Amino acid sequence: MSDFEIRTLRTDEHRAASDLFRDTVHVRPATDAEWERSGLAYQPGGAIGAFDPELVGTARFFDAELTVPGGARVPMAGVTGVGVRADRTRRGVLRALMAAQLEEFAARGVVCANLLASEAAIYGRFGYGLATRNRTYRVDRSRARLRADAPVGGEIELLDADRAWELLPGVYDRIGHRPGMMSRPEVLWRLYEAQCRRRSVPMKAVVHHGPDGPDGFATYFVEGLEAHPWTKDLEVPDLFAATPAAFAGLWRFLLGVDLVDRIVAEERPLDEPIELLLADHRLLSDDRIGDEHWVRLVDVPKALAAREYGAAEPVAVEVTDPLLPANSGTYRISPDGAERTGEPAALRLDVTTLAMLYLGTWKASALAGVGRIEVRDPAAPAAADVLFGTRSVPWSGSHF
Repeated sequence: MSDFEIRTLRTDEHRAASDLFRDTVHVRPATDAEWERSGLAYQPGGAIGAFDPELVGTARFFDAELTVPGGARVPMAGVTGVGVRADRTRRGVLRALMAAQLEEFAARGVVCANLLASEAAIYGRFGYGLATRNRTYRVDRSRARLRADAPVGGEIELLDADRAWELLPGVYDRIGHRPGMMSRPEVLWRLYEAQCRRRSVPMKAVVHHGPDGPDGFATYFVEGLEAHPWTKDLEVPDLFAATPAAFAGLWRFLLGVDLVDRIVAEERPLDEPIELLLADHRLLSDDRIGDEHWVRLVDVPKALAAREYGAAEPVAVEVTDPLLPANSGTYRISPDGAERTGEPAALRLDVTTLAMLYLGTWKASALAGVGRIEVRDPAAPAAADVLFGTRSVPWSGSHF
């Protein structure tokens, strides 16, 4: 099939893999000082390479857990750093890397894999489906205020970057997770730290302390615009809150930061109630709605059994998975759970579409309406909408 070899990279090969990946996304290689930090984001044994005979492609992963509807957490692999050298593209290198990685995940008992796609047309053919989305919005800080009846309570603590990297992992772990959120292992926090320290302006962080301890945090940068140096944007890459008081308290602080014109809240949940918190919601404008995590169900039976389902008539769903054929089959989905069945399928779909349905971002009726699900029972899409529905919009909030 090919003349190249796929194998796990040694630790001393990680930097070459990093350089190759950064070149594929048109970013300069890390300096020695930068590599001291960014090299810590490589999980030992988590990177593979394609050799022909030198390194021509790479992909890596880290272990984490994904929260699924109902609150259970399943083993996941965060896939990142995927790239093929420009003179070796379209020769099967990427497919070989993805197939080898999925086979390894299946052997290790990983239930699902997550990634953020550089191009939307790439990963569907490997079984990854767009499973969470987000929005970025801007707030006119100079005029925006919270409503008088906004929740109050707790205190804000301002941290510098060094103290933030010590405290934020523990605060994040205390916050309840909605569907789509994931644990953040140390390698991911080290990646965030390396990225932040490369920026030309310092990161700041605030922690909200409620009656039971830390229950929210936000990180931010204040950047001047090149064309208008006295116009400042406050960029918020991370904001998590366990309670309404924490959410309001963090926003009350951000809106009070002086010498800032706009707040840019990046990649937030689609259902975040910021408009309801502001006295004048027209001082907020949406910048964009975008892709977030693409999910690949590595072990379909375990993934389906792990989540909860809504109250509706059971639906038999036939799944096809060419890359991991053990997943193929028909599953009976009911309020009591999911299991393999021999009954006739009411819906038929591939594993990519199942991933889009899995966390609840997309409705079965919508996917059927555009031809992504074959309908054999006209009543089944409406029942599946309820079965796979969630109380909150799925969202991760973790970039890698």
